[in-house]
Amino acid sequence: MLKLAIIISSTRATRFADKPTKWVKDIADQRSDAAFEVLDLRDFPMPFFDEVASNAWAPTTNEVAVRWQKKLAEFDGYIFITAEYNHAPTGVLKNALDYAYPEWNKKPAAFVGYGSVGAARAIEQLRLIAVELQMAPIRTGVHIQGADFMGAWQQGAALEDMAHLQPGVEALLDELVWWAAALKIAREAHNA
Repeated sequence: MLKLAIIISSTRATRFADKPTKWVKDIADQRSDAAFEVLDLRDFPMPFFDEVASNAWAPTTNEVAVRWQKKLAEFDGYIFITAEYNHAPTGVLKNALDYAYPEWNKKPAAFVGYGSVGAARAIEQLRLIAVELQMAPIRTGVHIQGADFMGAWQQGAALEDMAHLQPGVEALLDELVWWAAALKIAREAHNA
């Protein structure tokens, strides 16, 4: 069975990320074609990248980063739950991305963003970073924006009650599972 990670990319005490993470995980867990696990960057408190080189070229010395790399290697694909800070992804996510390289290679990446524009600008940057890490970013993203975001963040509205958003999550999961399965077969054939 495919194993897919849902990565929470904000570590702030007041983060909103827990709401969309739970919402996406609840929808994902209804599937029988993949298993989903949440990875919280709070559980991997890595310092700013300060290694000799990427782990593609030199072994990582930081113990937390090594643990992060080993955990990432377990998965066939990733969903990033991301905020947008000043038109960009969070610094902690960029740092986490930089601390791994072979673990990301030839695996799909999907994005669920939230904020005033649904993290659209952050996700565009993340797509470019994913390509450099030899990931395959999928087309469909989910953007929790505007009134939906404000309602869930400040007014107590439940994402589960926003039926217009669910088809996007389902399409994202369909694409992610398809790409994860295809790329897993290709990785296994290449490594055989």
